[in-house]
Amino acid sequence: MNRRIALLMVPALLLGAAGLAIMYYQSTLAPAAVTSTVNALPAEISVAEASQMKADGAFMLDVRQPDEWTAVHMPGANLIPLDQLTSRLSEVPQDMPIVVVCRSGNRSAQGRDLLLQAGFTQVTSMAGGMNDWAANGLPTESG
Repeated sequence: MNRRIALLMVPALLLGAAGLAIMYYQSTLAPAAVTSTVNALPAEISVAEASQMKADGAFMLDVRQPDEWTAVHMPGANLIPLDQLTSRLSEVPQDMPIVVVCRSGNRSAQGRDLLLQAGFTQVTSMAGGMNDWAANGLPTESG
């Protein structure tokens, strides 16, 4: 009877050891590597959702070129052209939601991804860009 119990315990011991090994491996992963790609916001939001986030105090990041900005931009937005974003990350707050904006929505998605890769966790891209923002009659400025 003791031999029968011993044979039944071997698989249980092996499974237990495997479980401990997995738990150890997971505990050795760097937390930054695990959380740096986690985004607390949807990847993309509508113009209406972006307008509400702006009203709620989100950081509005325009990644277009200066001439596009001068032609039209949303009041209160912050201009950092996409090609300068990685060298100007210190100008982007990490403690508040960020809505990335461009002309039509393509560059803003790239900007969002750059910020996520840099460890920002509250970033989204505005679908349709300033084209849709203006077409929906939302406030704009020029100059």
